[in-house]
Amino acid sequence: MSKPAPLNITLTDRNDGVTITEWVYEVLRHAVMCGQILPGRSLTLRELAKILGVSPMPVREAIKRLCAERALEVKENRRIIVPTMSAMKFQELCETRIALESHAAIRALPYINSTILEQLECLDKNIDQAMKLQQFEATITYNQAFHRLLYTANPHQIGMPLIESLWLQLGPFLRLSNEKVREHYVIDRHQEALKAIKNQDAVALQIAIAADIREGFAFVGTSELLHEFIQQSAQK
Repeated sequence: MSKPAPLNITLTDRNDGVTITEWVYEVLRHAVMCGQILPGRSLTLRELAKILGVSPMPVREAIKRLCAERALEVKENRRIIVPTMSAMKFQELCETRIALESHAAIRALPYINSTILEQLECLDKNIDQAMKLQQFEATITYNQAFHRLLYTANPHQIGMPLIESLWLQLGPFLRLSNEKVREHYVIDRHQEALKAIKNQDAVALQIAIAADIREGFAFVGTSELLHEFIQQSAQK
């Protein structure tokens, strides 16, 4: 039996007032969302506790929360894995992302001021630089920060928990998709979104966000390619 690949989980500093359990949850949530835990990789409480430098108890509590969010799954042998993905589920997750995030973007448009626009432009430059250097996890992190900043410009928005739930379920596959995205992501949709924001063009913004999400997974544009991608993902 082959030895599983080592995990490379980013450990952030724990701020004052943040419990160990909450910190463990945030670290593992980020790891799933950014593709640091790949499909097919089996985990154990003891392994994760050792990596995080904590006892198994806070890891167990964090895993319970992530299972409730459908980000992870505990098997009968107590092994922790990314839930099995099907082609239909994958497509449904992507289409739901498009529906929710397009709506969130146009609802946020009236609230985006010059300061937020400048921050969005800075994040877009960070994404381009990370992609150029093939820093896939940084690319995902900056991309999510761009979308999060855009949507939360709306002080009345309630969709981010739903959107981040979808990011969690797709996260393990994002790292693998980012390795191929250059072949299919020809037009910078973030630039189109920024232009739409400057012009206060809700329709153009909606189209740019939808295209940005859809083209992120364009390399699995057919059912056959999607099935092949999911099969390969499970073997990583």
